[in-house]
Amino acid sequence: MKIDSYSFGEITIAGKRYKSDVIVFPDRVIDGWWRREGHSLHEEDIDAVVGTKPEVLIVGTGYSGMMRVPEKTRRYVESKGIELIATTTGEACKLFNKLSSEKRVVAALHLTC
Repeated sequence: MKIDSYSFGEITIAGKRYKSDVIVFPDRVIDGWWRREGHSLHEEDIDAVVGTKPEVLIVGTGYSGMMRVPEKTRRYVESKGIELIATTTGEACKLFNKLSSEKRVVAALHLTC
């Protein structure tokens, strides 16, 4: 799976365009990803990710980085043996493309803010 492009509010993955937040797995995309609290990532928001046991979870915190990853959520992910990287969504897309050829990577991407 490759992220082709990203701009505020829109992402193209493997030739398909999405206009809502997504979770990108190596073999599929979950479109319309919704969080309990829009700009804060909670454990239950990423249950689908943790269950697949990736080596790395990249969290795209939005165009301007407005979404936060609380320390409790970070500890939860890391306790499962998953490295968590949180950065702006533009950087997260680049990192996903780079790391996905080397490791099992999942990206949870907030497309706005």
